[in-house]
Amino acid sequence: MGKGGEASQASEKPLRKITIEELTKHRFPNDAWLAYKGRVYDVSNWEDHPGGSVIFTHAGDDCTDIFAAFHPLTAVKDMQKYEIGVLEEKIVDNIEKTTTLIKTQKQKDFEKAYRELRNKLITMGMFNASYSYYAFKVTSNLAILALSVFLATQFKSFWINMIGAVVLGLFWQQCGWLAHDFLHHQVFKNRVYGDVAGLIIGNLFQGFSVGWWKSKHNSHHAVPNLHASVEGACDGDPDIDTMPILAWTLKMAESARSSSFGRFMIKNQAFFYFPVLLFARLAWAHQSWVFVWGGYGQHSVQGASIDRKNNKYVTAERYLLVVHYICLLWIMSKMSLFNALMYFFVAQTSCGLMLALVFGLGHNGMAVYPANERPDFWKLQVTTTRNVKSNWFSDWFCGGLQYQVDHHLFPSLPRHNLGKVHKLVESFCKEQGVSYHEADMIEGNIEVLQHLAKVSIEFVKEFPAM
Repeated sequence: MGKGGEASQASEKPLRKITIEELTKHRFPNDAWLAYKGRVYDVSNWEDHPGGSVIFTHAGDDCTDIFAAFHPLTAVKDMQKYEIGVLEEKIVDNIEKTTTLIKTQKQKDFEKAYRELRNKLITMGMFNASYSYYAFKVTSNLAILALSVFLATQFKSFWINMIGAVVLGLFWQQCGWLAHDFLHHQVFKNRVYGDVAGLIIGNLFQGFSVGWWKSKHNSHHAVPNLHASVEGACDGDPDIDTMPILAWTLKMAESARSSSFGRFMIKNQAFFYFPVLLFARLAWAHQSWVFVWGGYGQHSVQGASIDRKNNKYVTAERYLLVVHYICLLWIMSKMSLFNALMYFFVAQTSCGLMLALVFGLGHNGMAVYPANERPDFWKLQVTTTRNVKSNWFSDWFCGGLQYQVDHHLFPSLPRHNLGKVHKLVESFCKEQGVSYHEADMIEGNIEVLQHLAKVSIEFVKEFPAM
């Protein structure tokens, strides 16, 4: 329980006023204050928070809009016992760059407008899922699995087995999007139902721990493309923690200046980008196993130890991961040893490439900010995110994440409604003078490679070899 829970026992006392400067000093899990709609809450050490350590991503900052993105309205009552004061609002007449806490009146009007848009989408029923749509997606995914198993077990041909491996990689990739939808609670209002579906599709079908995924992905959603404000804070995006292999900013690359391996990788990162993506699934599968079973491995989420300790599905996760690998071994047992080993390698690497391509298009090469200088919720999500131009292939292959901007703004909005909402988001951005970026899959990947090459050049120029 946070210290605020203790402080609020004397709830009859008038709430004290808290300055922005005082709020920003409390940025750590064991010393975490949040601002929500002008009220300040002390959630220090609230390690059994239902959503996990993601609550600490906004310690020392305003969480009003990310709270709305992640929670039903009824969740506000759970915060009341942590309330400790009222934030002294600071509205300035003229400032070069607003932040989440220091704003102009124009900025406040902008925030009011995008909150009204969210309310409009709720009224329009955009957050209501079509069960028939998701039944079709689950069924079509199982058809992909059946095809892979057929190609792997009914033929001795090496090349047909390898086609089956790529099809299995595609099945895992598509399961990633389905688990993503269920675990964002896009489908069921009852969150337990979404979690159970996530366990089946994520742990059993895909071989990824949903606890690991939630820990990592929820933090990413809360703080996309942010460098942590200070060491020990949880406000850095785990998805850009890719050193010493890839650096998305000069600040990241600097940590490789004294390492010969690091220097080699950063200097050549544009060439290594696609080969690295091949091994993404293997890395994530290993992290998943370590998350639920323990062992050696690094987790990129600052609050991962909190999330591991409070994983309420740990027993189910362990058994489902074991069953996943037993089923995979059974398929491989139907082939020669060489074919089986190659089947495993090709399935893992093809899936890694297909998953990471979509993830990379979403954020790689877009704006990166220090966490304590982040813009408001809307501009943060829009400027750090790239949409992929919609067509029949990207709509299917990307699993809804072709509308990455719109998904980041409204993460619990069902996939099948993102296209409709995209038009409203586009209109709102034009009306408010906010631009967002969109590219097709080829253009987007070229942009990513150009960005990596640019960071490499900056690195060599700034930190020449001794």
